[in-house]
Amino acid sequence: MTEKNNKSDNDRPSNLAWYEDGLCFECDGCGGCCIGAPGYVWVNKEEIAELAEFLCMTPAEFRRLYVRKEHGRRSLRELENGDCVFFDRKTMGCTVYEARPLQCRTWPFWQSNLKSPGTWEYICGECPGAGKGPLVSFEEIELQRTQKRV
Repeated sequence: MTEKNNKSDNDRPSNLAWYEDGLCFECDGCGGCCIGAPGYVWVNKEEIAELAEFLCMTPAEFRRLYVRKEHGRRSLRELENGDCVFFDRKTMGCTVYEARPLQCRTWPFWQSNLKSPGTWEYICGECPGAGKGPLVSFEEIELQRTQKRV
């Protein structure tokens, strides 16, 4: 038990306790997580409705224009170059940032990125904001890591 957090080891996933003192992260707005290699930004019905409202359209219109079905799930479409359909290379920013999906809001604190110190080290090499900036507490990381995914 650490006095700092006042939580027992039983309250923490044993394979994730390595970051109990927190991790540094500050997005530098590079857009690296939004561009390039193809991937998936999974969205659920609530996120689709939120994004549609943000863009002043119906969820049906939003799905038709911006969503694709992959592996029985819904993902945001990508441009031919692999960029997220909502990433603007001119401004190097997300055009729906205020309504962005949970997957985007919780980067880099995904369970897959927190498996081990080595995995986190790899992410730090890929994402210029990971491992830098203010310390994010264990509690905040866990809050983001455990949020319901699509």
